[in-house]
Amino acid sequence: MFEELLQAPALSSLLGILAGLLVIHLLYSSWTFQGKHTHPPGPRCLPLLGNLLQVDLSRLDQSLFKLSKRYGPVFTLHLGLKKIVVLAGSKTVRQALINHAEEFGDRETSPLFHDLSRGHGILFSNGDSWKETRRFTLTTLRDFGMGKRLTEQKIIEECHYLTEEFEKHKGNRPHEIHIATYAVFSNVFCPSGKAFDTTMLMSYATSNIISAIMFGKRFDYKDPVLRDMVKNDQDIIHLSGTPCILVYYAFPWLGPWLQDWRDLKKVEKKSRQPALQLINHLKETFNPDICRCLVDAFWKRKLNLEESNTQESAYSDENLVYTVLDLFGAGTDTTSLTLRWSLLFMSKYPQIQDRVQEELSRVVGVRQVQMEDRKNLPYTDAVIHETQRLANVFPMSVNHSTSRDVTFQGYFIEKGTTVLPLLTSVLYDETEWKTPSTFNPSHFLDEEGKFIRRDAFLPFSAGRRACLGEGLARMELFLFFTHLLQHFRFTPAPGISEEEQDLRPVGGATLTPLPHQLCAVIRY
Repeated sequence: MFEELLQAPALSSLLGILAGLLVIHLLYSSWTFQGKHTHPPGPRCLPLLGNLLQVDLSRLDQSLFKLSKRYGPVFTLHLGLKKIVVLAGSKTVRQALINHAEEFGDRETSPLFHDLSRGHGILFSNGDSWKETRRFTLTTLRDFGMGKRLTEQKIIEECHYLTEEFEKHKGNRPHEIHIATYAVFSNVFCPSGKAFDTTMLMSYATSNIISAIMFGKRFDYKDPVLRDMVKNDQDIIHLSGTPCILVYYAFPWLGPWLQDWRDLKKVEKKSRQPALQLINHLKETFNPDICRCLVDAFWKRKLNLEESNTQESAYSDENLVYTVLDLFGAGTDTTSLTLRWSLLFMSKYPQIQDRVQEELSRVVGVRQVQMEDRKNLPYTDAVIHETQRLANVFPMSVNHSTSRDVTFQGYFIEKGTTVLPLLTSVLYDETEWKTPSTFNPSHFLDEEGKFIRRDAFLPFSAGRRACLGEGLARMELFLFFTHLLQHFRFTPAPGISEEEQDLRPVGGATLTPLPHQLCAVIRY
């Protein structure tokens, strides 16, 4: 990366810019520490570089978690010239995002977020347009059955399509051996070549749920439009979490020299094409008297505003495209990742898988699991929640920004300061979880084995910027997981023992499992 910079023809200009920024940084740092307010503490930073050399950019969340143990639950970090206030620990994050929701409720405005959204959509926008887009989206998701029986039926239908795909990779059925017996010899029944990677199948299944709401249809898993949208989404999430992009976040003017930034720009542009294709097709067949999906609801609302001569910036064609892309990404990636982690955990801990399947067999039997069964499946529910906690698929939330000056826990934080709620520190908080670094479903069970809710369980974040699809995601996780565990026993690929299953994540914007394959052995 730096070799490219050294070979650049404008090197002298670049060095001049660096020198100017260094002077500005030194003056700014001197002014900051002379102020009358008490600012959050933090590690001493180098001129220009800040604390970049003191953190691991491949696992920034872990570095910040370690720093919080030294500097406290509210501390300052500098990535280059970018000042960030980090919030760590369950009590601190909840206090900021819930009790001070207005003050900590804005989204950071940065060149990186602008690259991904142009100020549109839900994830990276602010102001009246964001408020109206979020209100419209949440209302429409509920109108189309989020958290209700209608969506439950869509998920159950998708469960059957997913099961059919898993069966194509099936291990041998244990015809005359009792299910409890073959669990001990499970690798015997998964012949070589039958193990498979669950990545794309899980992504296709979860994306079909949000697609049914947005576009009024599901896609065949071989549909090129679906495949393109999922691939583009995966590429954007991967690239946006690379160390190279974090360097760009710290020094935006380096963008043209950074390969990952150039690739991110290309993928972001490419990602709009399949979304536009679907939106334009729906526009051609739009009937204001029939609302088929979220896109139709958007146009109907826009038409009503035009008829009443009302101006509303949220209802632009460009905002629709980015809203669709935001919802598709949010409705696909974290849910599919959590499901992949859940199956990996089951193959790693067969005794826990045994207990889940015993409870399912005892309470539900062979019929289809319904959402109303959850209250009677406390251990299964605890396993799903513990998967979300330990997998920690979205470790750092998306950066917030203070909407006004605020004094928080005795520290003064200026308006417009970037704030990072560190979800890793919440889900791994040693004061809240008995064994934070191990898979332990009892974190969500009382002494009688009943399911208990925990305040420190915040995988969807909290406050004004909490995931608006939480209800949908929770329903998907429960129905997909229970359906798959009803029908299959999951084991490591042949030749790999449970002990050899590696649970270390691949770092980035989201935490993904290392590449692996599993066997899905049909239970009945």
